[in-house]
Amino acid sequence: MIWGKLLGGVFGAMIGGPLGAVIGAALGHQVDKGIESAALPSPEGWDEEPMARGDLDRVRMSFFSAAFSVMGHVAKADGRVHASEIELAENVMDSMQLTPELREAAIKLFTEGKQSSFELKPVVLQFRQECQRRTNLYRLFMEIQIQAALADGVIRKQEHEVLLVIAKVLGFPEFIFDQLVSLVAASMGVPPEQAYEEHSGAHAGRSGAGAGAGSQRDRTQRNRRGHVGRTDISVRDAQRILGVKPGDDMATVKRAYRRLMSQHHPDKLIAKGLPEEMIEVATDKTQNIRKAYEVIKDSR
Repeated sequence: MIWGKLLGGVFGAMIGGPLGAVIGAALGHQVDKGIESAALPSPEGWDEEPMARGDLDRVRMSFFSAAFSVMGHVAKADGRVHASEIELAENVMDSMQLTPELREAAIKLFTEGKQSSFELKPVVLQFRQECQRRTNLYRLFMEIQIQAALADGVIRKQEHEVLLVIAKVLGFPEFIFDQLVSLVAASMGVPPEQAYEEHSGAHAGRSGAGAGAGSQRDRTQRNRRGHVGRTDISVRDAQRILGVKPGDDMATVKRAYRRLMSQHHPDKLIAKGLPEEMIEVATDKTQNIRKAYEVIKDSR
């Protein structure tokens, strides 16, 4: 039912604002872009409240529409869309098992995000408002965008700048953003210290960096493993995924593991408004978190 509204343009007209305008532009409908851009407090420490604006259908459509359009914007941030970035978007679509009509809508949203007229801040702000303090949805959304930037094994300067804008609008301090980058990078098999362009051997000839992210083929393979759940996590990567230090005791490791599992639990995210079609995306995250915990536990 909700996707029929999206494809029919009803959602774009109903929600209005920059996000509605993106949907309208992608699907060929005229939508008013007016929306209040009120400043919102930081999500840190927020208590979730019953949704006052809209229902779960509205949140689900907002997540779907914002995720793919912003993903397109991140992919185009460095001036061109790389084949691996397109592949990652297609992998997300495949995991969602979208109908042909919905897949076409996702592609159009991704394409709309690549346009120079795309309004990143207003779109992300409206997505935040629609989610009504569901901070776990913000977190998964942020991780998806980081994964999009890392699709070719390295976050380039322009992509990093765009990701920081998204993080700021969603209310994440920079140190939390850095933790998310480490988590996503380690989950994809990219050493976090090599995740950024200036540290990556992917551009060694220009930057003078040493061994880095490796060949395009290696980076693509890492991306695929990161998408479906890694089976080759090292102890150091496992610690990065859980956000723990080598010297932390198992009680600390277990607390970190339980916190991350709670934040990424598919059923909880679905209940808060994650589109049911994206459950596989959340499941991949929990698989990596669980594997990381097992690797650390087995190493003790």
